[in-house]
Formats: sequence, structure tokens, C-alpha cells
Amino acid sequence: MAMSYQTGFLNHFATEAVAGALPEGRNSPQRPAFGLYAEQFSTTAFTAPRAENRRSWLYRMRPTTAHGAFQPYAGARLFAAPDGSRTTPNRLRWDPLAMPETSVDFVDGMVTYAGNGSPSEGGIGIHLYAATASMDTRAFQNSDGEMLLVPQQGGLRVVTELGVMDVEPGFIALVPRGMRFRVELTGGPARGYVCENFGAPFRLPDLGPIGANGLANPRDFETPVAWFEDRDEQFEIVQKFNGKLWTTTIDHSPFDVVAWHGNSAPCRYDLARFNTIGTVSFDHPDPSIFTVLTSPSDTPGTANCDFVIFPPRWMVGEDTFRPPWFHRNHMSEFMGLVKGVYDAKEGGGFVPGGASLHNQFNGHGPDAESTQKAMEADLKPVKIDDTLAFMFESRAIIQTTQFAMTGGHLQDDYDACWTGFEKAKLPE
Repeated sequence: MAMSYQTGFLNHFATEAVAGALPEGRNSPQRPAFGLYAEQFSTTAFTAPRAENRRSWLYRMRPTTAHGAFQPYAGARLFAAPDGSRTTPNRLRWDPLAMPETSVDFVDGMVTYAGNGSPSEGGIGIHLYAATASMDTRAFQNSDGEMLLVPQQGGLRVVTELGVMDVEPGFIALVPRGMRFRVELTGGPARGYVCENFGAPFRLPDLGPIGANGLANPRDFETPVAWFEDRDEQFEIVQKFNGKLWTTTIDHSPFDVVAWHGNSAPCRYDLARFNTIGTVSFDHPDPSIFTVLTSPSDTPGTANCDFVIFPPRWMVGEDTFRPPWFHRNHMSEFMGLVKGVYDAKEGGGFVPGGASLHNQFNGHGPDAESTQKAMEADLKPVKIDDTLAFMFESRAIIQTTQFAMTGGHLQDDYDACWTGFEKAKLPE
């Protein structure tokens, strides 16, 4: 299938896969063209302010009401909600998920590591996936939160109700809350990360004193054009609702939207297009300058979730300790690595596909090897290259699941990377 895209974050798009399918003038005519059904897809309340309101009109071959009762689904290991009983103040780090030895798709290959809050009160869920098979006659619908996909190994083709997106490592995909989609593998076995956002929809952060340009630009977010498939065969719909998984079947493909218009739509973004900001004098700014997307909370400037990246960039600051400093933070930080080496953890242990968690107010920073190297460096301009790390950052404690703590991937020697620091020698 050929991929084509529209650009612009939160733009109001209009697209049709069949000429004449999209009505002119009225959102919901009495008789849509070709016998299609008009359906509004709303991911904010009807009365949300105009600048915040997200909704799209879909013109589809059958309404989504045509299905039987949902039953509990037990085929996946994901979404085991953390209850806090296994959460500690310890700094944690995990090895990558092993690839399944059997045929496992995206839904059944996801497993929950951590999270906070709930679908009704905001917060996030953090999941990792390892898959060896494409989804075909099944679709996933997350009614609890929008889903931010961060591939680490293997390309994904994300087929949604509103179109199709190819998402390679180095890209991200954002699927709105409540939208059905399936994931096909385009480059062999696939592995990566997912942030499930229960709070306000992700948006671009305000730029403040940076001004009009910088960080992620709206035009670089790509939304698919209308695409549909006409398949009269049994499809399974797996839905996450109220923290649990449910399943039902329908007798046709759910990807039958022939035309749509609006601003609640999936999108992809090439992280290489991020316009990185940094100092050109001394010291270095806060890591908030690396924020790609933010889900704001009711406390101004304090996010329900920030998605932050550490991409290739030049380091030029004089008289500066260039890696991230030692710190204890109000925000809790779950970090992953897509490729390369993270500049604050050059001593090994943090590898692509792995993860770490530093909960709020627990001290962390560069390991001893990275610290010594940074303190002794001849500070000439240097480019950090061939790397891509990221953080899911939240204002609340990130609770861990039983799998995260006992599933066999947790490293038992993470604290050792902060040993070997010599005591400062004060003058007598």
C-alpha cells in the first residue's frame, strides 16, 4: 500500500480515498455519498474550548455500533496495573525484552512495566513490546488513553481507522484515545516502548523565551490521508477499558473509513527533525529544552507527562560539566534508549531496548566513568552522534508492576555505577 501524509500538528484536515465521499458544506448530511455512515470521533468533551477541542467526522462503510457484547480477554500479558506494593525509592534499570520464540503480535507482545494514576484521574502507563508477527484480522482499541509508540528495533506499519503510517526506529507514532488500529511488522521482529497517556492529550510545549522557532515544528508531524480496506471476514476487536482487556468480533474490517475531516487523528514524527536548543556560552540549560510533546496537568508548568529526547547534538559550552548533572528531581523519569550510548551512562549497562527508572527526589546522574571523563575533558566543540535516548517524565511517582520487579530483566547491580567517586579534598 502506498503511504501519503498531510502535515501540521492539530491542523484541521480533510481527505477522501474515493472522490466525492467527503461531503461539501455540511458535516453530517442526511444521506452521505455512496450509502456511507457519518460518525463523529471526539477525543475531548464537546464543550472544550475551541483551541483545545479535538474531533473528526468519519464517513465509513459500516457504523462501529455493529458488534456483540465484549468478553474478558486473557490472551495478553499487558496492562497489569501497578498497585504500588512493589514500588521502592531505588533506582532501577532493566535489560531489553527478549524476542519471543513463538509467533506473538504487538498486542500480545506488550507488557506493563510501570505507571501512575488511572484512566479517570489522569496519569500514564508505561509498556514495552517485543513482537514477531503482524496483526491481521484483529484490531486494538485503547479507551483509557492515547498511545505514544517509540520503536527501537524493527519497523512498524500502523494501520488506523484514518489511514496508514510507516514508523521506523527514530520515528514516533501517536494514536488518539479510542481509535482502533493494528500493527504490522515491516522489518522482522520488533521491539520498543509505549507511553499510555490518561491525561490531557499530548501537544507541543510552549516555547516561551525561545521564541517562535525551535524544538518540534508543527509542520513536521505527518497525518495519514484516508485509506480503507473492504474485507468481509471475521475480525477480533481487543479493547482496553477501565484498566482491563476485553474482546469481541465483527464480520468485517474495522478499517473502512472512506473519508474524514477534523483534527483528532493519528500522526507520526521523525525525531531527526527536532530542532535541538543548547548553550553557546557556559553551563547548560535544563533538560526541558528537549521536550517534544507534553500532556499538561492542572498545575501550570508541571506536566502529567513530558516526552523528552536526547538526540545527536553539538556540545560547545565553556567551563562546563557537559553531561546531565547530579540531581534530585520533582519529576519522575522513565528512560529508554533507541540506539547508541547515552552520554551520562558510558560505562555500560544501559543498552538499546533497555530502560531505567529514577523516581522523584532520588539522586541520580552520570556514572563514575562518565563523570571522570567529563571533568577531565579538553572542552572543544564536540558532536554527540549516533545516539537517541528519551524519557517519559511525570509529576507523580511512577509505580512498578510485578513483572518489572520479578520478570527477570531487572538488573541487580545498577547502584554500582555510582561507586568509585573519590571524596573531595578540602584545604587544611
